[in-house]
Amino acid sequence: MRKAEVHLRGRLAGILEERDIGYAFTYDQSYLNSEHAVPISLSLPLQAESYTDKRLFPFFDGLIPEGWLLDIAEQTWKLNSRDRMGLLLACCRDCIGAVSIIAVEGDDHE
Repeated sequence: MRKAEVHLRGRLAGILEERDIGYAFTYDQSYLNSEHAVPISLSLPLQAESYTDKRLFPFFDGLIPEGWLLDIAEQTWKLNSRDRMGLLLACCRDCIGAVSIIAVEGDDHE
């Protein structure tokens, strides 16, 4: 299982997990309790319950580079283009925009 912190404008907003049967995204409780909490995406409104899906959520998949930049990422980190979580972790720490994805080290329980 791989995990990532999802930051919005430098604040921890939630945790994205790759599980055996798919993916889960859960907003951080302290983020939800903040008066300035906003959803990271219209497709992931604020809620305490985890979002789950068999595929990587379209919002996160959309952060992954495409075209020649994806080719460079695949060659540099020797990643398969079908390893969407691996690409997200490798390429999206410093994305254009307000969201950053930061790998949580040491949580690989496979």
